[in-house]
Amino acid sequence: MNFEIALLLGQDGITNGFIYALLALALVLAFAVTRVIFIPQGEFVAYGALTLAALQAGKLPGTLWLLLICGALVALVDGVQAARAGQWRRLVPIVGWNLALPLALWGLLTAVTASKLPMPAQILLALLVVVPLGPMVYRLAYQPLAEASVLVLLIVSVAVHVVMVGLGLLVFGAEGSRTPPFSDGRLEFAGMTVGAQTIWVIVCSIALIATLYVLFEKTIYGKALRATAVNRLGARLMGIPTTLAGKLSFFLCALIGAFSGMLIAPITTIYYDTGFLIGLKGFVAAIIGGLASYPLAAAGALMVGLLEAYSSFWASAYKEVIVFTLIIPVLLWRSLRTHHVEEEE
Repeated sequence: MNFEIALLLGQDGITNGFIYALLALALVLAFAVTRVIFIPQGEFVAYGALTLAALQAGKLPGTLWLLLICGALVALVDGVQAARAGQWRRLVPIVGWNLALPLALWGLLTAVTASKLPMPAQILLALLVVVPLGPMVYRLAYQPLAEASVLVLLIVSVAVHVVMVGLGLLVFGAEGSRTPPFSDGRLEFAGMTVGAQTIWVIVCSIALIATLYVLFEKTIYGKALRATAVNRLGARLMGIPTTLAGKLSFFLCALIGAFSGMLIAPITTIYYDTGFLIGLKGFVAAIIGGLASYPLAAAGALMVGLLEAYSSFWASAYKEVIVFTLIIPVLLWRSLRTHHVEEEE
């Protein structure tokens, strides 16, 4: 390996590391607020990229039908619950958010040729289709079991992952897709050539991480999420609705996952199950951060990206094994430094 190859591998590692950092932050957020190890995080990566590819191909994305079905199920569940409680005024916002908006989006996509729109509009439409699935998944799968143990929630996450992978195969098919880069061109930097899409990945990742920092430090909703993460019972006693906190956290997880998929779709071919492996690498980074620390999770993600890049040069057949083996010394070190505490029933 010479210096030029080392620079190229480092560039790939940093690019992948920023994507893993976004997913790791989303996983830490979901676990801190809801105690859910959100394994289906990677599915939103694939859903976001493939939805954008479908729009650019002039097709109606299959995720739109998933949105309509999930919206109808959430409207039915919440509507029955509100009717039984005699809260008839809640029916209007329930139907509006879960049925009217998806139907309006379906009407817009059938009336407008998305392939002729500029790319920012295509990205926005794809996000509008995919991101609402996050709170809907939380409402249908996790909210009824919000007080269950972490193990039960983990089992539910595995089930949701299997269902979402199957639905991805159903609505997108087995063929992979790529999207055009956000912009063409290359930049010469420090003696190496950096693609424009790589710069987009790094800049957008840093901007999104900074936005999350402002959200948690400066806004009332971010402070409510932090309070829920520190003490769910205390937050509930202070009037913070933990259900809203859970939906908001899953909304952010879906947003981060879908946008991450759109960032990497011009770089690599995305299949219906591609997001699972990417999400697992984000999970390794989140474990390095102890599923609690955002800075450590981001640093761990860059470590995972660089380790994967250099492993692909020295031992390409075992690069995945090397990356996932990284979790063993981290868990061993944490088990030796922390005391085991039984989860409260």
